[in-house]
Amino acid sequence: MKKVIIVLVLLSATVNVSAQAVRKYSNEFLNIGVDAAALGMSNAVVATTKDVNAGYWNPAGLTLLEDKQISLMHAQYFAGIANYNYGAFATPIDEKSAVAFYIVRFGVDDILDTTQLIDANGDIDYNRISLFSTADWAFSFSYARKTNIEGLRYGATAKVVRRIIGDFASSWGFGFDVGVQYDRNQWHFGAIAKDITTTFNAWTIEEDAVARIQQATPIDGRNQELPETTEITLPKLQVGLSRDFDLGKDFLLNTEIDMNVRFAETNDIISSSSVSATPAFGFELGYSNLVFLRGGVGNFQNIEQFDGSSDLGFQPNFGVGFQYKGISIDYALTDIGDQSAAIYSNVFSVKVDWSVFK
Repeated sequence: MKKVIIVLVLLSATVNVSAQAVRKYSNEFLNIGVDAAALGMSNAVVATTKDVNAGYWNPAGLTLLEDKQISLMHAQYFAGIANYNYGAFATPIDEKSAVAFYIVRFGVDDILDTTQLIDANGDIDYNRISLFSTADWAFSFSYARKTNIEGLRYGATAKVVRRIIGDFASSWGFGFDVGVQYDRNQWHFGAIAKDITTTFNAWTIEEDAVARIQQATPIDGRNQELPETTEITLPKLQVGLSRDFDLGKDFLLNTEIDMNVRFAETNDIISSSSVSATPAFGFELGYSNLVFLRGGVGNFQNIEQFDGSSDLGFQPNFGVGFQYKGISIDYALTDIGDQSAAIYSNVFSVKVDWSVFK
């Protein structure tokens, strides 16, 4: 009988907050990352992102675009149960400014709804099983502009979040990200403050659908209460420092170290009652701006074990890329060796520069 209340459990885990409290983890699908090139570097790209994907990582980098670009990415998580898709478009407006749009969907499809498995006579009827999906969507608009100070630029992203759990619940949310980048010789600095005003999600719970679940589970379901209908995402900060190394003979190495900060107590390697932080390091070795080898390590977490002790977990990533005449194809393998609590994934992305059509 426990299986038939799975939807109520899912609802409670997703939107249960008190009127005055906020959650440490909210809209987490927007923290996974986009673009196989960035994922191969363990997301340590906030200081150097400068293409269409900067709308996600740091909108300030959009000002370095020379032409229109589009980007597409697909990944699967949890042994293929969840699908993660991303698409983006960016274009310069003039020599100093640019805009971008992106769409993200993280979803689990074809979930078995067994809440009506038992009919009014108490008999099991498998024809009463239906399917539903749970999906998280994000839609964004970014604007970036160069300042009169050489090497300094800024940008902002407005995002709308749409989350759906079958016919049981749905929500709308809205938030802002603000980023800045600064270049000096071979050094690059970047920072992005995400959800700076806190991203607020307002949930609508379909009480009739929940009531059907409670009626189908009179013993286990009668004590289930409706979740709260508000959810607030706390601000986050990512700061990065990068340097380029010219290795000669057409080789160029870029390295970057980032610090990801949350304003809440988490399992991050650096943690207090009000602030937590975890570092990330990534590199990209390019040959003739044609072939790229990438690697990185991040997501350092204190993972609690069954015996009550804790071990240090981290996520090493690897990636390769190929670029030719405005077309880039990138691949990343995340969590090599299964060193963290996350499950490894194969990620593919494609980026096309408008110059390829000229």
